[in-house]
Amino acid sequence: MSRIGKLPIQIPQGVDVGISKNEIKVKGPKGELFRKIHPNMKVEIMDTVVVISRPNDSKLNKSLHGLTRSLINNMVIGVTKSYKKILQIQGVGYRSMLSGKNLTLHLGYSKPVEYPASKGIEFEVTKKNEIIVKGINKEKVGRVAAEIRGLRPPEPYKGKGIRYENETIIKKSGKSAVGAKQ
Repeated sequence: MSRIGKLPIQIPQGVDVGISKNEIKVKGPKGELFRKIHPNMKVEIMDTVVVISRPNDSKLNKSLHGLTRSLINNMVIGVTKSYKKILQIQGVGYRSMLSGKNLTLHLGYSKPVEYPASKGIEFEVTKKNEIIVKGINKEKVGRVAAEIRGLRPPEPYKGKGIRYENETIIKKSGKSAVGAKQ
């Protein structure tokens, strides 16, 4: 049995979970999420607990068991607490600001980079060098944060660029004059 898949998911107060065929709907104080699940997985609601089971021990069903449980759990957490990722910008002249709901980034290019806010995603700029990406969908928050980081990933010599909050960049040493002729 899957160690993750067999764990029941507690449904907090104020959260509604609905199941129809192979679609799950989770509604809570922060919003509403939908997800299609694989038809092999059996999802049941028992009082204040969601239980996921599989029909047999085939390799596909074993891997889907834990995955389905994790996805539904992420939905429940998202509609109650929501998710956030913090990005830091490092570099001389690199900064960010909000223009409406969109994000404007000055990253050393000839023109500022505009990043539009997609549905369900909010940006917050606390300092000129810190961006907070918020949302109820964990996948979407992670993807948007990765796309923003990809606009100017940290380079290994000076560490300039956009990085995650707790990310460490291993710096390379520059050219050395050890083998130079005089």
